Amino acid sequence: MFRIGLEHQEDGKVVPVITTGSIVWGVLLRSAIIIFASFIFMSIIDNRKYWWLMLLLLWLFAAYPGWKQFQFYKEHLKEVSESTLCGQCIHFDETSQLCKLYDEHISEDYIPCGGVDWEPKTFEDKEN
Repeated sequence: MFRIGLEHQEDGKVVPVITTGSIVWGVLLRSAIIIFASFIFMSIIDNRKYWWLMLLLLWLFAAYPGWKQFQFYKEHLKEVSESTLCGQCIHFDETSQLCKLYDEHISEDYIPCGGVDWEPKTFEDKEN
């Protein structure tokens, strides 16, 4: 739910820990837990005038941590794309830390093609 690590090794392959999907999954899971717990709490106290507390809890424990993780994720992607050869390649997909040609995740220590199939981005691609 609260992932901090960047990547880990799995059978010799580098697999990123934080991805857009893991961030969204964490927000959804934390939101569901908070909503479920809030319904139980509201039925126990049998008082509906504290409904705003659920919204505050959703922000504090679901939305805000997800937003912070996404900011961390974007900063990590920026560092990887600036520090590796893959970051300037036309086959690099920034949204998933993936080499589209080899369908493998990249890291600062691992380049899927080893630089053999590297093609520079065009000027138009660099502007976007």
